Amino acid sequence: MFASQPGLTRLGQRLVRTCFDSAAIDTRRTAVSELSLGHRAENPAFFDSATGQLMSPSTKTRNDIFAVEATKLFIEAAQKALSACSDISAEDVTHVVTVSCTGFFNPGPDYKVVRALGLNPSVRRYHLGFMGCYAAFPALRAAKSFCQEDPNAVVLVVSAELCSLHVRTSNDPDTIMGSSLFADGAAAAVVTGRELPADTPAIQLDHFETVLTPVGEESMAWNIGDEGFEMVLGTYVPHIIDDHIVGALEPLLASDPTLDGVPYHEIEHWAIHPGGRSILDKVESKLGLSEEQLLPARETLRNYGNMSSATVLFVLKHILEQPFAGGNERICSMAFGPGLTVETGLFTRVGGPVGAPARAADAAAVPVPAAADASDGAPAVVPAGA
Repeated sequence: MFASQPGLTRLGQRLVRTCFDSAAIDTRRTAVSELSLGHRAENPAFFDSATGQLMSPSTKTRNDIFAVEATKLFIEAAQKALSACSDISAEDVTHVVTVSCTGFFNPGPDYKVVRALGLNPSVRRYHLGFMGCYAAFPALRAAKSFCQEDPNAVVLVVSAELCSLHVRTSNDPDTIMGSSLFADGAAAAVVTGRELPADTPAIQLDHFETVLTPVGEESMAWNIGDEGFEMVLGTYVPHIIDDHIVGALEPLLASDPTLDGVPYHEIEHWAIHPGGRSILDKVESKLGLSEEQLLPARETLRNYGNMSSATVLFVLKHILEQPFAGGNERICSMAFGPGLTVETGLFTRVGGPVGAPARAADAAAVPVPAAADASDGAPAVVPAGA
């Protein structure tokens, strides 16, 4: 469909086919009903199925859909995450942190979650907007801080991204690349400092770091245009990550003396934001990781595409569903975004049924407790993909 759009040059058509064929994505989901060959609309705004033409709705038209459809996903993901926590109820939630870079409205998603779930009206609410693919890390970092302040805190972190709202046809390589990668999705996490049952699939949040690479400010960006948000995703991004990923990891790993000098491949799990296949290839090669260590990221990309900030929570969910050998399994996680910003997190998997995959309330929700440093009384995270 993208390759057949009017106005594409021969080079544009070749780029479309190359980008889509090499994306390593089997399935992507959209909240925009018109973006389906089987949908029929009398007055289409996004896609005319009769002619096969991708249209150019205004930013307002796109954002109006975001306000409706993203709200549904924020609420659904939040409900599933809470349902996956047997010892935590809606009445226990003290903070709500919502995340999105694909739309705006106010009262915002933080408000909608509080109302829909019947949370205490005095719950402290925060919204992280327009940060990009790495925004789950600042949200989890904030949640950890709240739990360090108050060990009884229960923080609900919810991300919902409707990237397909901003899809467009173009001969521009950056736009074509974005059209081949991005998708819609939502995820949520419950973060608490409370003690959890030993069989709860859990991730302790140990440490976070942020690094800005010395180059790349123009290579990855997210701008607001008259016809939706405009992605800049340069083909040089994987090379920037290849050059600077080791330096970006140094302050994170230096936070734990037990990891000093340890080869990267000896850290059990790697939760990498799958910004694209070539980015994962660079990470695997540069750090000398195994195919198995990159499997959670590659499978997330293959099954869902790049869902911006929600994606790394899907990767963590994948890790929690793997057999748990007991003990403390370390997780090194990272995501990349505009700037070029590299957000990293060092986690520990500390709970789950030993010898069997960790399972949640249903296939779409998996608990994840998360904590601060071991000496802090450990807050806990519970993410669930919706």
